Amino acid sequence: MATIDSVSSSTDAHADDSHGHDHDHPSWLAHHFETPEQQFDSGKLGIWLFLVTEILFFSGMFCAYAIFRMLRPDVFVGCSEFLNTKLGAINTGVLLFSSLTMAWAVRCSQTEEHKKLVALIATTLSCAMVFLGVKSIEYSHKWGMGLLPPGSYFYSAANEHPTANQLVEQHGFSESMAYFLTHSLYFLCAPFAVIAAGVFVWLVISKLTGKDFQYACAKPLLVVALSFFGGVGLGTLLESGGEHHDGEHVAAAGDHADGAHGEEHAEHAGEDHDETDHSHVVAAGDHSAESESAMVETPLGDDYAAVKLLAENETNTGLKDLVVAEQTQQSIAEGKVLTDPSASDAGISTIEGDVNTPRQAGVFFGIYYCMTGVHAIHILAGIGVLVWLLVRAIRQDFNRQYFGPVDYVGLYWHLVDLIWIYLFPLLYLIR
Repeated sequence: MATIDSVSSSTDAHADDSHGHDHDHPSWLAHHFETPEQQFDSGKLGIWLFLVTEILFFSGMFCAYAIFRMLRPDVFVGCSEFLNTKLGAINTGVLLFSSLTMAWAVRCSQTEEHKKLVALIATTLSCAMVFLGVKSIEYSHKWGMGLLPPGSYFYSAANEHPTANQLVEQHGFSESMAYFLTHSLYFLCAPFAVIAAGVFVWLVISKLTGKDFQYACAKPLLVVALSFFGGVGLGTLLESGGEHHDGEHVAAAGDHADGAHGEEHAEHAGEDHDETDHSHVVAAGDHSAESESAMVETPLGDDYAAVKLLAENETNTGLKDLVVAEQTQQSIAEGKVLTDPSASDAGISTIEGDVNTPRQAGVFFGIYYCMTGVHAIHILAGIGVLVWLLVRAIRQDFNRQYFGPVDYVGLYWHLVDLIWIYLFPLLYLIR
């Protein structure tokens, strides 16, 4: 939508003597621009130049990803199993929805629908906070498991969640770093908890003192701040399936597997024996042999039977992913996936069998944290400028002649979303 060529409003015009001009112009028109359209076009050119630099910046990381993936495809295939596809998909949907609300906000700024503009900007901000909340769960889960860049990588399938003492004694971490790795979620949530508490205090004070504008700003911002914890809850819910194997559910399942389930099989096998139907007995024997074989091969040891049993339930998505990841890791480590390195056309002469090493898996997670971390920083920057837009929208600064800032921030936000659209399949889906 183009801006007008002339300045017609006289109510918001001012004779600004502070910068030495004697002509009148609206407060939103910078004195060095002749018309609103010239100001809008200049701003549009500036934001596009900025976005080009952002594209070049992220292109370097995508090139690094392509090179490492070409050199070590087996590492990327194996390590990507540790990424929770459902969390990535949820965040993708959240960002796509935020792009919709942002584009809608631009339109509302052009049509001077001020209340709707405030609501849509606040919704975009809430989506951004939900994204960060889900990402916090994803990061903290992996940090606790030791899925870190080279130099800090300590993942072990035999002990996926080491304690702080084990990190100090077995992996050489300092006590403070070990405490951080085992309680990283609290550290990630703490700044947002402080912000939410501060906004709540601001809301109460502005209400009591009768400061309507500040109260109008604090209300949506409190919702935005609390949205982060909504994302944390959503991420915890989706990630929790992978944690249940440490708790009572697995214990119960283990008892069931070792006790009642075993007795049922024995009884069933006995009845079959009496009925001279050997086919079921043979099947039961094969099933037991398969289970024992799986228990020997898996690093989870005796817990594997319980984990595998729980994973048969379609609702335990986290456990299903865990079982798949363990089996894939074991298969790759034993050379079942790529048995003949010379047959690989990946541009390398040899391929090591075990990818679960700091040197190899650590490189994957180094790239993962670099790309997703820089993207998260851009999300934080977007939140900052969106808060600025929200305050100005509440003040009704934007109109059909002046909506450039909303449009510029919208373009930036669409680029941030677009980058994630590429990150999600490259890191989570392509295997």
